[in-house]
Amino acid sequence: MQKNLDQLTARLQKALADRLVSVILYGSAASGEYHHAYSDINVLCVLSRIGPGELAAVDPVFHWWCDLGHPMPMLLTDAEVRSSTDCFPIEFHDMLDRRRVLHGADVIAALEIDHAFYRAQVEYQLRTAFLRLRQKSAAVVHDHKLLAKLLAESVATFLVLGRHALRLTGAAPEYNKRATIDALSRQFGIDPAPFSALMDLREDRSGAKQVDISAVFAQYLMSVQALVDAVDRLEK
Repeated sequence: MQKNLDQLTARLQKALADRLVSVILYGSAASGEYHHAYSDINVLCVLSRIGPGELAAVDPVFHWWCDLGHPMPMLLTDAEVRSSTDCFPIEFHDMLDRRRVLHGADVIAALEIDHAFYRAQVEYQLRTAFLRLRQKSAAVVHDHKLLAKLLAESVATFLVLGRHALRLTGAAPEYNKRATIDALSRQFGIDPAPFSALMDLREDRSGAKQVDISAVFAQYLMSVQALVDAVDRLEK
């Protein structure tokens, strides 16, 4: 991972020169929760300006990065970083809490998050992820191996959003996924069992592959629905 990040930074510096303000690593790769089989490497690239010339310059770099299996970096100007905390409060909260500056200035440190749309974004992303889970699971529900893979891949997303649901209540955020499961159970009364079973599967713990994945799936759907409902009930 570090070798890839070093190469990404070097290629961006070569392509953009002084137009590159900052490169920042955030998400699980910056928080110590990275898992090579399931986690993404999330990168924010901040430029002084973004026009056709800059987009053409980063195109081969981003193609190389995505060909390695990583998601497209987030690309913003430094002015957009300061003005878009109301649009991306989830992402900026995560960056404020856990980040690593790979190049340039720390443009995140002084940000103040606009909470005007925070609850709405958490609910929107939860509902979107839940709908996507149901759509994808319909295609693999009879193939236990593929179903287990889908569920193990999805659990981190719901735990990240669960962490933000906890933050909405005033609770301190938990970056350890199993601590988040416990906190969701205490705060919202959500059944922790399916989340824990999927984390065992994700981490390839002994005996995890012998679980009844159909039963876990049924419990998981109910627990995620309970999380969505809990956020919907929070003060708007």
